[in-house]
Amino acid sequence: MSGDNIVEEPVPDGAVHIGEGVGEEDDIANELIDDGIIKEICSDLDTLSDIILNEPDILDGESESSDSVIINVESDVEVEENVQNVERNEYVFDILSEVLKNLNITPQDPWPKDVKLFQPYEVEQILLPDNANCLAVQAFLKMCNLEFQVEPRANAEAMSPSGKVPFIKAGAFVISELEPIVQFVNNKGITLTDKLDPEMKSDMRAYMSLVHNVMEVAELYICWCDKETYNEVTSVRHGSIYPWPLNHIQNRAKRASVIKKLKVLGWYQKSMAEVFQEVENCCQALTDRLEGKDFFFGDKPTELDALVFGHLFTILTTPLPNSHIANTVRNYPILINLVQRIERDYFKRETKH
Repeated sequence: MSGDNIVEEPVPDGAVHIGEGVGEEDDIANELIDDGIIKEICSDLDTLSDIILNEPDILDGESESSDSVIINVESDVEVEENVQNVERNEYVFDILSEVLKNLNITPQDPWPKDVKLFQPYEVEQILLPDNANCLAVQAFLKMCNLEFQVEPRANAEAMSPSGKVPFIKAGAFVISELEPIVQFVNNKGITLTDKLDPEMKSDMRAYMSLVHNVMEVAELYICWCDKETYNEVTSVRHGSIYPWPLNHIQNRAKRASVIKKLKVLGWYQKSMAEVFQEVENCCQALTDRLEGKDFFFGDKPTELDALVFGHLFTILTTPLPNSHIANTVRNYPILINLVQRIERDYFKRETKH
């Protein structure tokens, strides 16, 4: 094959570009692409990963016959029979291994046994929105049947890589907040959404955004903008870990930060009545989605159920000078039933709401 007469051809859609080669190896790669083998490989990565990862003897070039090699993909794709050269066989599998490597198909690491979840102290320190988020992560991990240990820390927020709680330490990894933790768990091959189609997953993410953008923001507003709640609850709990006068300085700095965020979101100008109306609208939307089902997407929970549980349970059980937000949630018995179901099934306890 003369290099002067080579004509570059466009790679068809769906084909994998293996890379430039020379001599016989280049011919083999091009032949595989022309035959559509690589395209078929990429259409069934699960089967191929089993071949590459679970049958090391094949990768070593050992087979029942050195002059006949067949690779079955869903039992209907065959690599050219009667291959006379064992080196050709090894090169074919080198290509398949490289494809799988490039597509990040690797064995799943097990869930570490010493996972710790860090959060502020519940009794004397943690605030409404932080407590809700910590409880949501705990519920999610319990739904996945994963072991973890809660580690209260006065400076948990400062320890967190994102500045938000909770965060978990799993082996060499430190991950904060619900969504990144969900992704980390999914990377371990553990998921609550394997039965959901893409449209349902999109709906789930939309409802999770609704909870974050309404429930969580409403909790921030009540804690830091309602004067009665701030004076009697927020300032006392948030400042409890600092000595005087640092507690007052830290409270003012945190309150200024929250108010700045609320202004950006357009919530700082709202009245308490408008905040409660937003919460009511959110509860109604969640009720409409949940009606007639045990969980939001059938008979099995997802991270949405964990997130809703975290916020609603915290709202219902946290004593506040103004209990209107809790009374608003109590007007939706379908949501109350969800909270009780998750508390009973995954936390093995029952609280009167």
